[in-house]
Amino acid sequence: MSEIKVNSIKGVAASSAAITVNNTDGTCTANITNNLSNRNLIINGAMQIAQRGSSGVADAGYHTVDRIIYTGTGFDENPTQSQSDVASGTTPYTLGFRKAFKVTNGNQTSGAGAADELGVRYSIEAQDVANSGWNYTSTSSFITLSFWVKSSVAQNFYAYLRTKDGTSYIYPFETGALSADTWTKVTKTIPGNSNITIDNNTGEGFTIEWRLFAGTNFTNSGVSLNTWAAFASGTRTPDSTSTWYTTNDATFEITGVQLEVGSVATDFEHRSYAQELSLAKRYYQQINGDSGDNTGFPAYSESTTSMRVPIQLHPAMRTAFTLSKSGTFRFQGATNDSDDSAASFSLEGVNTSFNGCTIRNVHYANMGAADRPGNLEFRQDGSSLKFDAEL
Repeated sequence: MSEIKVNSIKGVAASSAAITVNNTDGTCTANITNNLSNRNLIINGAMQIAQRGSSGVADAGYHTVDRIIYTGTGFDENPTQSQSDVASGTTPYTLGFRKAFKVTNGNQTSGAGAADELGVRYSIEAQDVANSGWNYTSTSSFITLSFWVKSSVAQNFYAYLRTKDGTSYIYPFETGALSADTWTKVTKTIPGNSNITIDNNTGEGFTIEWRLFAGTNFTNSGVSLNTWAAFASGTRTPDSTSTWYTTNDATFEITGVQLEVGSVATDFEHRSYAQELSLAKRYYQQINGDSGDNTGFPAYSESTTSMRVPIQLHPAMRTAFTLSKSGTFRFQGATNDSDDSAASFSLEGVNTSFNGCTIRNVHYANMGAADRPGNLEFRQDGSSLKFDAEL
């Protein structure tokens, strides 16, 4: 905490959360408790990055916007997730937000069941919290969560923070009543708790989940908001309002998610697209090709029917990653092997720094000879290699 003597402060006529002004002697107290940069613990909080694609996918898990998912069970028709545009002229558009993560409800014809649940979840790497400067075992040390949210249905929603290491603890809260189709900023300041454990490692240490609906298997009318409690699956939040969930094609959008150390919500930390993309690639990297042979990797034939492709990834990934692919590829050497979409790729030799590996293929039938240099070529629009180390 610091005091600065000034004659006037442009744009500040009275005390605010961030600045306290003494109108008698001009003393200004600035409530600055953390760094002005690198303070947001959320990656891709402005929902700019969507390596996997932006269009709607009717499936839970990571499919569109990086680092955020929807999760749930008991659907009659799966909801759809997508990257949406923030309409011009609205706030938060005027604050620099252009994209949001959007969930569109399916047709839940059987109604709101006791075992049904649908949430939007963000997972934080444990060491990012452990090294953030938040004294999470102290009730006088705080983190502040802020976000912009919009629902097509006027309703209050519950949400919670949950620790994952040691004994899991949960901090439930509410958005407050949202007006239909209106962006609303929500801010929650959360104290530490002596029972919290957060390990200094690369695992999932912390999650934030916005509950669009939760059946009574997961809720209890006696749950207290804005306080820490031991996590139990059946008492996550108070009982949910079912209006959104029972409305066909209802939508829920979120952007501007910021989690920072301190008791004050500062302005959102806008990072460049390049910065957010680099941070997101620690968890997922997708290399795309097309039908013009414009993207590929040096390779060599291991035998007449298999090849090896050394891969270097930047930046290094969080942990040992998995590989999947889509589309058609070809080994191009002294002679071209035929295009093949059924080729089976496997990972070998993932190094301990998680920034390199070898892809091995054992399907191609016409390599010509062993030890022949060549290239692995992408041969179809939409072809891609996907490296996944998500939490």
